[in-house]
Amino acid sequence: MSMYKQITLVKRPENGQISADLFATREQEIPQPGDGELLIKQTHMSLDPAMLGWMSDDRESYIPPVELGDVMRSSGVGEVIESNHPDFAVGDKVMGMMGWTEYAISNGERLNKLQDGISEEMALCVFALPGLTATTGLYHFGKPKEGETLIVTGAAGSVGSIVGQLAKADGLRVIGVVGSDEKADWIINELGFDGAINYKTDDLEAKLESLTPKRIDVFFENTGGPIQHHIVNRMNDHGRIVVCGMIADYQADKPSAGPNWLPIIKKRLNIQGFTMPDHWDEIPQILEKLSPYVQQGKIKYRAHTIDGLENAVSGLNMLFEGKNKGKLLVKL
Repeated sequence: MSMYKQITLVKRPENGQISADLFATREQEIPQPGDGELLIKQTHMSLDPAMLGWMSDDRESYIPPVELGDVMRSSGVGEVIESNHPDFAVGDKVMGMMGWTEYAISNGERLNKLQDGISEEMALCVFALPGLTATTGLYHFGKPKEGETLIVTGAAGSVGSIVGQLAKADGLRVIGVVGSDEKADWIINELGFDGAINYKTDDLEAKLESLTPKRIDVFFENTGGPIQHHIVNRMNDHGRIVVCGMIADYQADKPSAGPNWLPIIKKRLNIQGFTMPDHWDEIPQILEKLSPYVQQGKIKYRAHTIDGLENAVSGLNMLFEGKNKGKLLVKL
């Protein structure tokens, strides 16, 4: 009898803290696919900040929470081991929402084959949630124009790094906000950003002013924190603010105060919050938009890979401690 492991959510986090006792590992017999189904052996699994929200019992969120006792939700890449589905063959590499599990059964819905030449790392770092989110937020709501100035927080993260590279490829001046000098060096010297702000050590107002001589047209927000006040005050009239994430508040006892409404009114700013589940049906069009940038070598990425399903919890905590350097993946 062949067995496999999966990790389920058994408790809700308290005060935004992620601990091992929230989860349980169970072993089960590897299932057999039924009619129209396929069996996938997952090889790489993505860890994302949104998981903390998925674990919380928030019934008014953009996506239902993971129910207690269910396998923890995540996207991943795997290989088809058995198939009774006409569109998938044994050996196909596929990507989709598989969860914290070594094996998964699928009926093929929202499951995409990896094209030849696309590695598992590239699939999860670029063509999965990071690239889809960056492309959707930037073009649907940021509406960038050549010659404008864009600033992105969490600029060395999986989403922020792609946002900045897309904008730079489109002829914008791009400034990134990061949490270390190493990350600042990476986004400038490797990704081609025009400047970087270390929110932990720089004089935020002075550095922002020096790096944005023409002020700011597009603000892509991933983190929250005090710098957002300075950025809003530095926006041009009719600027666009795309609110994608607020990782600084996810574990905070009390959410930080938002920007003052007066500059928003005076500058007639457009502020749009968004989440990818609203755009699942647009994925083919989003990938069509993103793919040429990748094919032309304009999108670089780096993966931070940890080994073993059993290390998923400690890996997830790395995201909120800022210890990861690149898209965080688990290799199974």
